[in-house]
Amino acid sequence: MKHQEGLQDPKTKYYHQDYAKQRQPAPGLQSRMDPVPDCGEKSYEGHGRLSGRKILVTGADSGIGRAAAIAYAREGADLAINYLPEEEEDAKQVAALVQEAGRKVVCLPGDLSDEHFCKQLVEKTHQQLGGLDGLTLVAGKQTAVERFCDISTEQLKKTFEINVFSLFWVIQAAMPHLPAGATIVTTSSVQAYEPSPNLIDYASTKAAIVAFTQGLAKQVAAKGIRVNSVAPGPIWTALEITGGQPAEAIPKFGQSESILGRAGQPAELASTYVFLMSDESSYVTAQVYGVTGGILL
Repeated sequence: MKHQEGLQDPKTKYYHQDYAKQRQPAPGLQSRMDPVPDCGEKSYEGHGRLSGRKILVTGADSGIGRAAAIAYAREGADLAINYLPEEEEDAKQVAALVQEAGRKVVCLPGDLSDEHFCKQLVEKTHQQLGGLDGLTLVAGKQTAVERFCDISTEQLKKTFEINVFSLFWVIQAAMPHLPAGATIVTTSSVQAYEPSPNLIDYASTKAAIVAFTQGLAKQVAAKGIRVNSVAPGPIWTALEITGGQPAEAIPKFGQSESILGRAGQPAELASTYVFLMSDESSYVTAQVYGVTGGILL
């Protein structure tokens, strides 16, 4: 059957072959992955949907956070981008793309498991952008452990600090600065609904993020602030090759989980983040939007 001109088969629109078996020490650099994740660097086109907005994005150096940051800048937003100091190489690329879009970018490296840093991050964002009206919280930690009893207390604490506690710390610091019309987008996961047996601690944090998002949305609605979440499925990012998946699972990553037969690319989530950040979603709050390749939430 002929395809209508301009249509693309979602099964083959993005990379759909086996991945090279690979491993990097955490947190990893996506610029050294094979293939490099597609974050919309060449494909995302903006239409002024976030003109004049001032947004903080965590985990913005690579993967989903990078895709959101690129899209936001091309939609007209100024950005503060957060990442770990070890990810500077990737973050510099993002900063350059934001500047190419004609927008201001403030680079704020640091560890979100540190409560003091989270508060500083917000204050520096507000000062250097001249305001703050959007938070997109993507940064996360994921480490696969095959045996439940082998999950260390150190890993458990760090996973919850980065994935859950930092949401409390960042948003508490940001709340006095957020005007009516501001938006918060968290990042949950299909793991909150279909947890993998080797990702119990990670899945638990993602389930917590769903409850956090919905509860917070109810509390701040009276202030005119909306809170929603994006729940990715299997997406090709540095998380996977730095311990998020067993090394032997990398070549077939996403093929059996998704009914489309492939892992997703970060670029495929960008428009969902833009929608939730923009006024187009003015009647949407306390919701979780799945971008999962067909895995049901």
